[in-house]
This record gives sequence, C-alpha cells and structure tokens, in this order.
Amino acid sequence: MSNKILILNGPNLNLLGKREPEIYGHETLADVEQLCLATAQGEGVEIDFRQSNHEGDLIDWIQEARDNFDAIVINPAAYTHTSVAIHDALQAVEKPVVEVHLSNIHKREEFRHTSFVSKSANGVICGLGTHGYQLAVQAVCRLLSSR
Repeated sequence: MSNKILILNGPNLNLLGKREPEIYGHETLADVEQLCLATAQGEGVEIDFRQSNHEGDLIDWIQEARDNFDAIVINPAAYTHTSVAIHDALQAVEKPVVEVHLSNIHKREEFRHTSFVSKSANGVICGLGTHGYQLAVQAVCRLLSSR
C-alpha cells in the first residue's frame, strides 16, 4: 500500500494566477495540483489536495490526517503568521510535515517573517514558486522512507 500525503492550501490560494501575479506567479491552484499529482505518481504515493479560506477547515483536515494520511504538505498562506491553532493541530498529528510558500516570506513585510507553522514542520520551502510544492512532496517522501 502506498503512502498518502495530504496537501493543504490556506486562504486566498484559490485566487492563484489572478492575485498579485508579480509575487505569486501566473500558475493557478489547478496547475499546482497537477504538478503535485505528477510528482506523487513519480514517487509512488497518493495525494489528497485541498484548499480552504477557513481556518477551522484546515484544522479539521489536519486532525483527519492523524488517522488517514502518512504526511502533510501545507501552505497555510496568511495563517502562517497568525494561527496558533494550526500549529497546535500539526503538533498533535505526529506525522511528517513540510511547510511550503510560493514567495520568500523572509524578503517580504516584517510581519511575514514569523511562522507559527514552522515550529511544527520538519522543513520549510519558500521562494521557489510552484516548484516548491514539487520539492515538498519529494521531501515528505524522503522523510517517510527514512522512518
């Protein structure tokens, strides 16, 4: 049986390709999903790709991962800098987690430099655009194979 990876996307990522393309690029969230599916197929794993603008949905899905998934890739978007609840949920899931961001959050506004999610993640990938998602899927696969 192959490993299952939950890929979560936070608020406003449904507008990817339309919202601030000079920062986030022109690819859509559907393009990102296709990239992740192709990467997962190459790695021999399954993915479940989800997006919500609601913090509670993300927390429910993280909790669901405890029993139904082997790892999490998460782009918490703006919740990166505000959500202790997402941090706590990730701590409780006890699975490998890779945080991903399209932009380099450390080159942006000061408030974006702090991530509550990073404290719960095995690794963070930022600033590489949609390629960061591909790297994140590959990274969790390596984490799973080293268990």
